[in-house]
Amino acid sequence: MIDSPRPDPDALLAQLREQEEAARRGKLRIYFGSSAGVGKTYAMLQAARKLKAEGVDVLAGVVVTHGRSETVAVAEGLPMLAPKLIEYRGRSLPEFDLDGALARQPALILVDELAHANVPGSRHPKRWQDVEELLAAGIDVYSTLNVQHLESLNDVVGGITGVRVQETLPDTFFDRADEVVLVDTPADELLARLKAGKVYTGAAAERATQHFFRKGNLMALRELALRRTADRVEDDVQAWRSNQRVAEVWKTEAAILCAIGPTPAAESVVRSAALLAQQLNVSWHAVYVETPALQRLPDAQRERILRVVRLAHELGATTAVLQQQDPAVALAAHAREHNLSKLMLGRGEPLSTWRRLAGPRPLAQRLGEVAPELDVVAVAASPVAPDVETPKRSDEQDWPRQMRHYGMAAGACALTAALSWPLQWHFAQANIVMLFLLAVVGVALKLGRGPAVLASFLSVGLFDFFFVEPKLSFAVSDVQYLVTFAVMLAVGLVTGQLTAGLRYQARVSAERETRARALFELTSDLAGALQAEQVLEIAEQALAREVHGQALVYSLDLQDRLQPSPREAALADAERPDAGTARWAFDHDRPAGLATDTLPGSPWFFLPLSAAMRTRGVLALRPSSNRSVLQPELRAQLETYGRIVAQALERVHYVEVAQGALVQIESERLRNSLLSALSHDLRTPLAVVYGMAQTLAAQPDLDGQARELALTLSQQSQRVGAMVNNLLDMARLQSGAVRLNLQWQPLDEVVGSSLQALEQVLVGHRIELDLPKGLPLLNLDAALMERVLGNLLENAAKYTPPGSVIRIAARNPDGKLHLEVADNGPGLPAAQIDRLFDKFTRGERESSTPGVGLGLAICRAIVEAHGGRIWAEAAEVSGGGARFCIELPLGQPPEMPEIESE
Repeated sequence: MIDSPRPDPDALLAQLREQEEAARRGKLRIYFGSSAGVGKTYAMLQAARKLKAEGVDVLAGVVVTHGRSETVAVAEGLPMLAPKLIEYRGRSLPEFDLDGALARQPALILVDELAHANVPGSRHPKRWQDVEELLAAGIDVYSTLNVQHLESLNDVVGGITGVRVQETLPDTFFDRADEVVLVDTPADELLARLKAGKVYTGAAAERATQHFFRKGNLMALRELALRRTADRVEDDVQAWRSNQRVAEVWKTEAAILCAIGPTPAAESVVRSAALLAQQLNVSWHAVYVETPALQRLPDAQRERILRVVRLAHELGATTAVLQQQDPAVALAAHAREHNLSKLMLGRGEPLSTWRRLAGPRPLAQRLGEVAPELDVVAVAASPVAPDVETPKRSDEQDWPRQMRHYGMAAGACALTAALSWPLQWHFAQANIVMLFLLAVVGVALKLGRGPAVLASFLSVGLFDFFFVEPKLSFAVSDVQYLVTFAVMLAVGLVTGQLTAGLRYQARVSAERETRARALFELTSDLAGALQAEQVLEIAEQALAREVHGQALVYSLDLQDRLQPSPREAALADAERPDAGTARWAFDHDRPAGLATDTLPGSPWFFLPLSAAMRTRGVLALRPSSNRSVLQPELRAQLETYGRIVAQALERVHYVEVAQGALVQIESERLRNSLLSALSHDLRTPLAVVYGMAQTLAAQPDLDGQARELALTLSQQSQRVGAMVNNLLDMARLQSGAVRLNLQWQPLDEVVGSSLQALEQVLVGHRIELDLPKGLPLLNLDAALMERVLGNLLENAAKYTPPGSVIRIAARNPDGKLHLEVADNGPGLPAAQIDRLFDKFTRGERESSTPGVGLGLAICRAIVEAHGGRIWAEAAEVSGGGARFCIELPLGQPPEMPEIESE
């Protein structure tokens, strides 16, 4: 253990809130196994009986014994919660009574089969959601789960066993469990239990042996269960280490930390670490420690190092760039934080460019001193080294600038001596020493570590020459001044080192604070944006400042086409980003361009703007330095910017969608009200006109022409009345005022009633029926379904010439009834097939065919109210035509009583 540093107040408050919330919630224990029959329910019941004997209020909410005598015996004596009966498809099915459990409020409740799917009509579709509500109410829960029910392993298990499990559980819920108890049984023992009838009985046991319960399957499932449990235990160990601030590395897992150095051997080290991690099947991290000396490397060499970091990320490592003066301290801290027991580095990696001051100690030796618990693996460099220049030492990179800094340090010491010369007769020598130390601190603060070392030595020399007797000589009259010189030099060196280190840390903190402030400002500005144009302008300005270059945002239009930024027009043609690369990044949801695997030679970096629902656009950046997209920390910062911008675009989009939907709803409501009112007002006059026309046509003294006019008036008023009825029905269906009168009906009766009602309309057309015997009963509203068939048949009669064939066919191939009405007429306009079922849409824009385009809209509303769907397509009945298809769900019809013959 290490001494606990002062805790972060925000982290402490967050931890207290989590503990308070956890104290209010119930505790969840999951008995986890590889398959059915391993003994999960038995182990759960045994634990519950023990707690009940200790006085705990235990309630068995759901216990599934599968008829196993051992499980039934151990469940005896536990109070049972009565199941809740739910009506579904004419049957009463037992389900877990959640409301009863909440009202009972036991201390512990047993809920077997956590991944179970509830019967439709229950409060929650899944049983684990019932358990979540119990936990929120403060009730402890014991439950069971098989490995094949985990969502992340569903495909894996399906590939192994050939059986795809439908009932699954989110891994996040499994990981949130307070305790997971592994119930393990070897494959041979489980097969023996199955053979003895202790898992399944009868034919079920035989089917299980032939399919799921094969020895290979059971061994593979057992391995998956053990690995998943081990992963969870590892997370628990890491969380406990973090909460308890454990410093030492525990070698519970052979995880690897790869140290990326500044030499050409770094690439070999990364590949060796990736290979070893693959062989050991463990996770691995790759870290590059950027010291002040390495920060002064030329840009080309720094970019080469960052490319090695990116290579490690592509090979599967968790990468990081740490900024620290001492690489050994940084690597040890990272290994302890992530519990990485093995550290790999290149053989002969230098600690830093200034380590020669303290002696030639390699990094491995320093790591042995700082973190003796780590296993350090030295990797030899590849025999074919990359053709790159070896990084220069910091004092070789910018010799004129370094010389200028050293000259300034010498000048500062000379100036201090000059200012102190007249003060020596007024102040003690100790005060003069303090002035020289102040000069050393100033040099370290402004010029760095090397000039501070020079200033320390010069300060001692100048103090001896000008201020110690005999003056203007390096001779010393009093031996005690030697101690003064030694202390002065030591204090100067230490002070200079510490000041230079603080200067470096201050610069690093300032950079981080700048990035955090920029992120906060972007988030604040985007929070107030109400239009997409505002979001794009704010994002482009903020990101251009971040990369010190150019930033453009490609956004989507209503047809999902990428639209360039308006600012792109101000760029020259040679400087504009490639729209094709931006489209590739959008389609594949992957970065492209600069520092990627796709068109890496492009000066632009393309980042898809991925939001929660979909990708909202592409961010195009042209940074002043490639380091902005190569360094993992800065790359992660850009990705964070991208997510924030994408979320802002998605928010604005849904605000616009909501506003449009609100306007559409109000328009629909107003139109339905007008249609309803108009229909009601027209029905009475139309009925009067129709009755008067019928009465007039029945007069015996009318001549032939007058009688024909009366009959025409009667027919037209009847047709207008049907249109008005359609308007009224459409308004009632959309307002929800129509309630279905569902009854079990045979389909042939509904079809027969529709044909009889349209007997006059269908005159001149040939009707073909294909209704096979044995079609199941349908739970439907017969009057409304007759209306659907009537509209479809009337449509077919309207738009086909006399003599055409109208075919009505039905079948039930996949548990649903498929009904179609087809003809061999002129067919449907291809451009309008998708819009035929919209209101006031007709197959012909202008024609003499009567109608207002509401019949098919009414058909869709009625079919969807029955839980089905309707669509149109081209038919192939006697050479072409149109086909309207209806798909209705098949319920479970009631059992008909048998009639005994006398």
